[in-house]
Amino acid sequence: MLELNIGMAKKEKTIYIRNFQLGVEDSLVSTVGLLAGLSSADIAGSVILVSGIVLIFVEAFSMGVGSFISEESVQEYTKHNDKFSKESMIGAFIMFFSYLISGLIPLSPYLLLKVEPAFYTSIVLTLFSLFALGAVSAYHFKHKDYLAHGIRTFVIGGMAAGVGILIGKLFRI
Repeated sequence: MLELNIGMAKKEKTIYIRNFQLGVEDSLVSTVGLLAGLSSADIAGSVILVSGIVLIFVEAFSMGVGSFISEESVQEYTKHNDKFSKESMIGAFIMFFSYLISGLIPLSPYLLLKVEPAFYTSIVLTLFSLFALGAVSAYHFKHKDYLAHGIRTFVIGGMAAGVGILIGKLFRI
């Protein structure tokens, strides 16, 4: 019985960690990509700000719902259980809030600065946050190369900003 409880606790923790990491990473990458793209297209600062706020809230909700639905589907498939589980609901809340809060990192410079300095500050803050996410994740999972994991997350996430800038410049108004 003790082994079963330990196994369940580890499974729950895995769901929570997965939702947190995905929420943070996806929010940072999606938000900075959108904001960088809009900035590169010479969109007005107020439009960039509203677009970022809408993105963060809609995507946080969508990601939370998606997490809940996917976890519930797994529960139904593996346990033949169609009752709502506490783990799925908690995972959905973790996804929602990690996405929502992390999206404020790339958005915050647009609240305080003009578009051009906000553009650069947003990218720098996001890349630093992505590096920290990779390094902390490596530490948490007992990987030895924190620097490599941090750089990997930094580079992969940084590509989203690059894609946003490229698309923004291609479709400049």
